[in-house]
Amino acid sequence: MTTEDAVTEAAADAVTRQAVDSLRATADPRLRDLLTALVRHLHAFAVETRLTQAEWEQAIDFLTATGQACTDTRQEFILLSDVLGLSMLVETLHGHSAPGTTESTVLGPFHLTKSPVRELGDSIDLVGDGEPCVVSGRVRSADGTLLPGAVLDVWQADTHGFYDVQRPDVQPPGNGRGVFTADAEGGFRFRTCVPSSYPIPTDGPVGTLLRAAGRHPYRPAHIHFIATADGHAPVTTHIFVAGDAHLDSDAVFAVKDSLVQDFTPTDDPSLAREFGVANPFRHACFDLVLERVPERE
Repeated sequence: MTTEDAVTEAAADAVTRQAVDSLRATADPRLRDLLTALVRHLHAFAVETRLTQAEWEQAIDFLTATGQACTDTRQEFILLSDVLGLSMLVETLHGHSAPGTTESTVLGPFHLTKSPVRELGDSIDLVGDGEPCVVSGRVRSADGTLLPGAVLDVWQADTHGFYDVQRPDVQPPGNGRGVFTADAEGGFRFRTCVPSSYPIPTDGPVGTLLRAAGRHPYRPAHIHFIATADGHAPVTTHIFVAGDAHLDSDAVFAVKDSLVQDFTPTDDPSLAREFGVANPFRHACFDLVLERVPERE
């Protein structure tokens, strides 16, 4: 190391110490720890990479553009977190599933807090131009206890790979979405179309990042679920369509083997009539298994 480099490193260390020291009066201990670690790691990144002024300005412009791309129906920062693997990393650190329960995965950027309430057996496919599909199963506890009244918030892209909020001129509001309440035996069922793999939005800063990194933007076909039941921990998860070409290269790193489900081709006119779908159709049947939480005293 040259004398000039040593002087520069010492000056950089002094800046980092000053920035960290400025946080010592933060009243919330957890916030103080988070900010301190953030400053240390950001400074270490800048030192390690010898970040230039031009690169720093480019990064600021990128983050500014990311914020400007956010709307009521699009969260570009969640998308950025997803493609950098941060969303899945946080999920991995804190989304531990008890043995035998359904594994959790990322929420994604297209969840809406006010999905339409639907009756069991209803269709969430309001357009009807996809391959007919029935999704059914039970919600139960890890010990096998069925959970009547469990609530399922469901959402998916259409057969062309778009969510309703992405193409409001083509899809009616609430297409591909529904909130269902399990029956007395914990059962659920709904009609839909077989989901398709799709590219995450690439017309914003995140798309620019993916292209620069030589990465594809595709997610394997899936349906999102949030399952809740009294006395149990909620789970945010997906089911992925078995055989999808992108299961091993999900753009947001969210695939878990236990969440891959068969969407079985079914040619059964009587069963099709029972479900209210055209025959033949695809049928995905599985249980959502929740972890019981201790009752508060």
